[in-house]
Amino acid sequence: MKTSAFVIGIVLAAGALLSGCTPVIQAGLPDPQLTERDKQMMALAEPDEWKIPTRRSIVQYQTPEKPGTIIVDTGQNYLYYILPHGQAIQYRIASGAEYMGWTGRAEVGAMKEWPTWMPTESIMERWPQFQVYKQHGPLQGQWDNPLGARALYLFVDNKDTLIRIHGTNEPSEIGGHVSSGCIRMRDMDAIDLYNRVHVGTPVVVIS
Repeated sequence: MKTSAFVIGIVLAAGALLSGCTPVIQAGLPDPQLTERDKQMMALAEPDEWKIPTRRSIVQYQTPEKPGTIIVDTGQNYLYYILPHGQAIQYRIASGAEYMGWTGRAEVGAMKEWPTWMPTESIMERWPQFQVYKQHGPLQGQWDNPLGARALYLFVDNKDTLIRIHGTNEPSEIGGHVSSGCIRMRDMDAIDLYNRVHVGTPVVVIS
């Protein structure tokens, strides 16, 4: 019976891999520790932040990339932080609409907690209501900031790509293709990832 069960387990695992499923090793990782400012800001967060089920899980994930690498799958809207032994932490994300998406290799060039936000020129061209930021300057880092609790700034050859991995003030959009090109995470997920990476962490964005 033990042998049969073992064989069945192998077959099921292989089937999951072939079908494109990602086998879960450990589901529902605990929330990260919060700073006092985090607690103050998160107390004001959108209710949806707390309605979204915790989806941080350790999964089987085979890749030639080294542990410590971030892989962003914009096609499936998942972000993976690569661990040793063919495992990764899986996070649900929102990514840019297909025609705005960016793919390639980069690295974390800067990291900020509760970052300020200034719309880019292209954003102000597409949405004229943001022109007002030219007068009053960036939005301060707080609970309703579009970059959320944390931001990782992606650089290529030491130049800012203007692509960020960041939290969001619209957690209900996680899982969709909605942003103007950046990678959004639930704030608690953004804090968790932020605590695991450093400036220089490699990032691979695929579609």
